[in-house]
Amino acid sequence: MKYKVVKRFRDLQDANHIYNVGDKYPRKGRLNKERIEELKSYDNKIGFPLIVEIEGDK
Repeated sequence: MKYKVVKRFRDLQDANHIYNVGDKYPRKGRLNKERIEELKSYDNKIGFPLIVEIEGDK
């Protein structure tokens, strides 16, 4: 699965990398299921979904 950023954020678990709207997530490395779920939900420090799954990439 692939994801894109829908709200700009600084990823505290990725050396403070700043993700801008439209960027792919993650920029490198393997997907962490727990982190993906956190960023897709309201249950993160910003309190708003930050990424969404890209349609057609399942």
